[in-house]
Amino acid sequence: MSERTQDTAHASQDGEVCEAQGGPDLGQDTCCPACGQNGDQPAGEDLAQALAEAEAQRDEYLGLAQRVQADFDNFRRRNQSVRVEALEEGEADVLAKLLPVLDNLERAVSAAQDATEAQAGPLLEGVDLVLRQLRDLLEKQGVSEINRLGEPFDAALEHAVLQGTPDEGEPGTVCEVLQKGYRTENRVLRYAMVKVVTG
Repeated sequence: MSERTQDTAHASQDGEVCEAQGGPDLGQDTCCPACGQNGDQPAGEDLAQALAEAEAQRDEYLGLAQRVQADFDNFRRRNQSVRVEALEEGEADVLAKLLPVLDNLERAVSAAQDATEAQAGPLLEGVDLVLRQLRDLLEKQGVSEINRLGEPFDAALEHAVLQGTPDEGEPGTVCEVLQKGYRTENRVLRYAMVKVVTG
């Protein structure tokens, strides 16, 4: 290489020679492949632009992740609510199916009480024991009897199937319970069948 070329050339970090001063014109926007020099746009502006683009992309991905998390939380809450409702409905269905058994046991005890002691003694004791156990079980499950004799008729708890006369009570009140009703804290398992005084 001539002495003039050595004065006008400079070396890049990897040892390649860049003809930035004495070599051919690379143009203002052309970057030297050896040293990375750019004729017009400073390297700092390129870095700032790349950083801004990266931050914008980061914010976009973060927003997407937050939306996905919110959707998942909503799904989990809805799923939990569905499970609770299904459990309550299943439990109520089972309890409702036990009520006819309770009715039959009560009828058996009532019939046995009308019989002679010799006829019904041991049988009455056995049936009465089963009846008490069933009542205890239902009570532990939150089941309570709907007993509103003498109170104003409530269509949310009772079905009026017969009409009573004014001499049986105050108008609009329940004067006789034909079939007991039962409920839990949240729902009616069976509406009471009642006789209501007309007025």
